[in-house]
Amino acid sequence: MDGGVYTADGPEETAVNHFHHGIKDLATIFFYMLVAIIMHAIIQEYVLDKINRKKHFSKTKHSKFNESGQLSAFYLFSFGWGTSILLSENFLSNPVTLWEGYPHTLMPFQMKFYYICQLGYWLHALPELYFQKTKKEDIPRQLVYIFLYLVHIAGAYILNLNRLCLVLLVLHYFVELLFHVSRLVYFSNEQRQMGFTIWAVLFVLGRLLTLSLSVLTVGFGLATAENQGFDLAAGNFNVLFVRITVLAAICLTQAFMMWKFINFQLRRWREHAQAQALKKKQAPSKSKSKKDKGEGQGLNTVYSSLCFISFCSCIYNC
Repeated sequence: MDGGVYTADGPEETAVNHFHHGIKDLATIFFYMLVAIIMHAIIQEYVLDKINRKKHFSKTKHSKFNESGQLSAFYLFSFGWGTSILLSENFLSNPVTLWEGYPHTLMPFQMKFYYICQLGYWLHALPELYFQKTKKEDIPRQLVYIFLYLVHIAGAYILNLNRLCLVLLVLHYFVELLFHVSRLVYFSNEQRQMGFTIWAVLFVLGRLLTLSLSVLTVGFGLATAENQGFDLAAGNFNVLFVRITVLAAICLTQAFMMWKFINFQLRRWREHAQAQALKKKQAPSKSKSKKDKGEGQGLNTVYSSLCFISFCSCIYNC
């Protein structure tokens, strides 16, 4: 990792190691990208494939189950790790630290390592498209969200907006974790759809919180900070153009996600309405067939009775 700096914190002046980003991080990111590929293969072979063999999913469900299984493991790990960093650094109890003292060029080891692992994971998703034999129609969708993750995480890492990005990532990962866990539960039992309803509410709240924190930090906090100006050597990017670009990127991404979310909900509602209409059509036809069957059985009974009476009459006459 690039750049170690010793600082004294606390009443007893305990030495703490802090790090800044640099060109050597590329080699570290590449290494952890390979680690992510290995972990992906282990989860796939020893967990997901065993469940797939038991459940006998269709090809479509098989692909979605694998995707949700892999992402659920990653989101759970990243959410837990990110939350522990936020609590240890007191970012949640004191939100002013998100912009106070910018540029935040020095990071504790856990935070820097967190960003290295995040970039390594999302880079590993690119070769996994080939390893997992992803369908051609699914590749553009996956490339879009991989690209968005890489641009936002790398951008915040380079622009020294690591504190704000960490809070937004933890918030986003929690909502995404709920979605993929709900989808896994749905695949095991299609009647269990309550998780999607909870996710829909939290998704909208997550977008609002993301926009609010971004505007508060970049639009107000950094805009009123004393340390204004562009200084590449010091890592200071607190100028109007950069602030507008950052806010525009965040707002456009949130708008894109809301657009995808609305389309997803509309598609689900249409499918539900079609299923209900189909059930209503099938119900009268079933009752009608039962009625016809009952009438047929009644006629057969009458015919059999008449035959029996005729047979008895013949015997009596004889």
